[in-house]
This record gives sequence, structure tokens and C-alpha cells, in this order.
Amino acid sequence: MRLKDKVGIVTGGSSGIGREICLKFAEEGAKVVNADVRKEPREGGEPVTELIRNNGGDAIYIETDVTKKESVKQLVNRAIEEFGKIDILVNNAGVYYPKPLHESSEDDWDKIIDVNLKGTYNCNKQMIKHMLDKDIEGKIVNIASIASIVGWENSPAYCASKGGVLALTRELALDYAKKGININAISPGVIKTQMTKAFREDEEMHNYMKQSTPYKRLGEPKDIAHAALYLASEESNFVNGANLVVDGGWTTQ
Repeated sequence: MRLKDKVGIVTGGSSGIGREICLKFAEEGAKVVNADVRKEPREGGEPVTELIRNNGGDAIYIETDVTKKESVKQLVNRAIEEFGKIDILVNNAGVYYPKPLHESSEDDWDKIIDVNLKGTYNCNKQMIKHMLDKDIEGKIVNIASIASIVGWENSPAYCASKGGVLALTRELALDYAKKGININAISPGVIKTQMTKAFREDEEMHNYMKQSTPYKRLGEPKDIAHAALYLASEESNFVNGANLVVDGGWTTQ
């Protein structure tokens, strides 16, 4: 097992990409902490922590608002109380509200920046402090987006937030490499999750997204989970400050 004896936190782990990462980490031997603002599964099915336990794994759920530093501190403290340490953090929690800039409000902008960028900052800060205090050579994976690389129509705040995640990842990787902490990013393309449901239900948009992907299909959450597993495992020990693009080739064009 590639994550045996490891403890990993996954934010936004109740559905979509986060859910699949939780399940993959547990399958590979990790003790999993699902940190989500809402406990109920958003795409149906059994709650991820129960599913992991029923399959013989070890997992807990901790309600967390990544935009609040005290909530993130409580997350880290409770995870340590339960499992003794934390080796892996996946910053997956995110929101997306498509709207052109001239029609968007300041509240729209603040909400997206707070969750996607400030939330990533809050979680990185508390996790890095723990890893430094305990001398843990840990792994941090920040979920960015291909919207951090190319423009995405009617998504100014989302593009800005994910571009910030990517820049933050590179800077933190530089600062903490000497401490043995690997910090990398994943930039997913269009993945079949609740976040992309509205696009996928629009036949014209769905066809456009498929045709824009050289593989001629949309991504599955498991495609991102496999990438996260690589960056969380010892196999990526010499990978630092990287952006692993998992988009079926969208950004090659």
C-alpha cells in the first residue's frame, strides 16, 4: 500500500473529486480525515467516512469552514487528537459561480476568493506549522484548475482564485523544500462533478467541452484521485512546486 501508516486530510471530501481522493487514499492504507463544510453527501450515496469504515479503513469527518482560520485550527487539532499526526493535506474545497465581471457583485468575488484562495492559504499555514513542529516531511497538494492557465469564459473570480493557488503553491514549495515538505498543485480540466453539472446538462456546451478535449471525453473524479495519490506518495519525493495538469490534453491546444 502506497500510503500505509499515513494520515491525510482532504478538504471538500464529501463529494466529487474530494470524495474520490478520500476513497483512493483509504484504499492505499491512509487514515483519512474528510474536512467539509457540509456533512451530507451532495451527490447521493453513503457518506464517505462510513463507506471507508465499512470497507475496513479508518476515517473521520470534521466539519470545517476553510475560510475561517479558527475552524482550520480546530480541524488540525482534532485530526492530531484522533490520529496523532498529519502527513498529507489535499486542499480540494472550492466554489464556482459563473458570471461576467460587469454583472458580478463584490460579494460574488469575495466568496470565491475566500473559499478557493484564502481557504488554501489557511489550510497550508496550519498544516505547515504542524509539519515543522513535528519534523514531518509531509505532502501538500493544492487543487488548482486549468482556469489557472487559460481564460475561462464568465469566470473572472474563479480564474483569479485558481491562478493565485498556483502562484502560492510555487512560492511555498520554494520556502519549505529545505524542510522536506513537498508542495504541489493539480490542475483538473472539466471533470464530471456537481460543479460542472449545469454545463454538462446543456447539450451544446457538453459537446463543446468534449470536442475541446483531445481524448473526446470529460474527466472522471478518479482521474484526479490518481494524480493526488502520486503527489501524496513517496513516488513524488523529488517533485516540488509542480503543476500536474490532468485535462485530457485541453491546454495543449
